[in-house]
Amino acid sequence: MRILGINALFHDPAAALVIDGRTVAAAEEERFSRRKHGKRPLPFSAWELPEKAAAWCLKRAGLRPQDLDVVAYSFDPELARPAEAMGLDDPWDHLRLTYAREAPNFLAAALPGLDPAKVRFVPHHMAHAASGAFAAPDAGDSSVLVLDGRGERASHLAAHRTGDSLEPLYAQELPHSLGLVYEELTEHLGFLRSSDEFKVMALASHGRPRMLAELRRHVRATGDGGFRAASVPWHELCAPRGADEPWTQDHADVAASAQAVLEETLLNLVRWLHGRTHDSVLTLAGGVALNCVANSRIAREGPFSRVWVQPAAGDAGTALGSALLLSAGAGEDVGCMTGADLGRDWSDAEIGAWLKTAGVPFERPADIAETVARTLADNGIVAWFQGRSEYGPRALGHRSLLAHPGHAGNLERLNDVKGREQFRPVAPMVLADRAPEIFDGPMPSPYMLFVHDVAPGWRERIPAVVHVDGTARIQTVDPAAEPLVARMLAAFERLTGLPVVVNTSLNTAGRPMVDDPRDALECFGSSPVDLLAIGPYAVRRPAFFGVCDDGATA
Repeated sequence: MRILGINALFHDPAAALVIDGRTVAAAEEERFSRRKHGKRPLPFSAWELPEKAAAWCLKRAGLRPQDLDVVAYSFDPELARPAEAMGLDDPWDHLRLTYAREAPNFLAAALPGLDPAKVRFVPHHMAHAASGAFAAPDAGDSSVLVLDGRGERASHLAAHRTGDSLEPLYAQELPHSLGLVYEELTEHLGFLRSSDEFKVMALASHGRPRMLAELRRHVRATGDGGFRAASVPWHELCAPRGADEPWTQDHADVAASAQAVLEETLLNLVRWLHGRTHDSVLTLAGGVALNCVANSRIAREGPFSRVWVQPAAGDAGTALGSALLLSAGAGEDVGCMTGADLGRDWSDAEIGAWLKTAGVPFERPADIAETVARTLADNGIVAWFQGRSEYGPRALGHRSLLAHPGHAGNLERLNDVKGREQFRPVAPMVLADRAPEIFDGPMPSPYMLFVHDVAPGWRERIPAVVHVDGTARIQTVDPAAEPLVARMLAAFERLTGLPVVVNTSLNTAGRPMVDDPRDALECFGSSPVDLLAIGPYAVRRPAFFGVCDDGATA
């Protein structure tokens, strides 16, 4: 079967193509439209579809819309209730339901030739659950936990995978939502709601959870698989922060308290789920599963022997999950994810043509990995554009900014390059076989979805990637899966003695990650980056701007 999965209703619109149980392509609309998250999660934008992402997925497979057997849309309006009946203050939410019901016709207009009768509605949290349960390698019979802001009428799903089926065990109905509570705090702290929740997680490391007792009155597990999480009086806990105002210790402390109560509640949910299933493997999905600090605590203190997190855990992942769910339901042998590199790529010849068209001076060194390693060893910053782009919010060695981890000032330097707040950390990538001697936490960690304690003997050696609490959100690199990245890391270690390189996403604040060569050149041209490694080619900053060795313009 040829199944196109679509996520569109709330945020992070995306498309994914599954053929005969195998994931062929998956991409987020933001990478094409260059609008962060694709759109804002407002009822008035619910009609917008991932048209460019869907068209690219079909093109990748050489298909036309009429060649599809099914289109899976990751929201079922028949399961929804009016916002006021769910205790939500969202007077225009009825527009979402109207647009969702019309999705088959909207999709047929966006993909000419598609029969709207081929569109099937998939429950939102079942799509999330399938993105974890069926995509996880070697999961087999396993447990799955989904937590996000909201779906049709719930904010959470606990389920059990047995073979090709997913059995729902418990769903927490709205208005109780751990995701919405975290979103409310994000807004209270002056960040962009439904976008900047990761900033709250980073800020929490700078605070103390001194408000935890008060928060427990509003956010807690109920012992039956559900929880209470609604109406938190944030204004009573600390003053709101304006978007352009500096943060205070009170802001950090309320973030730390919210993070702590989230982790406590998740651990209770995980233990309840294990008590029902007795599985050894837990998969996580939903936007809350992008909280890597909480994930690490679940892995460390929870009852499951292995925890796997969907790399596109947010709503974008429901495009893939909805397609996998219908594929499994049709009796197909569903294949797991072997990597997050499911987006666009270009051949060496195509990249060379882009560079020639742009009139950019470039060279083709004997080994781009060696060239990059030498630039990094000299404390240069490198824009790394290689292979297929990543599906999900993490840069995983395909669209990355790289730097030397041994210079503490590179944290501030990279945050300046990207235009980010200085309290935010950057991440290390490390060869998988070297990781255990440097980091303590779940291994392997190829998707940067857990935090690890940095060994005391290494903290002074790689200070740029050590967060204020002594942790790092690592990416382990398997040479078999990522040979080029592994070769670059090995060359860097040979030159510096460090098997670690700083890795952060190739973008600037408020912009989606770079996706195509034009994006890469624009980002390189507007940021103080020393080298662009794009395919096998190297573009150096002095040559790019026509600057001679003495600083004069050529």
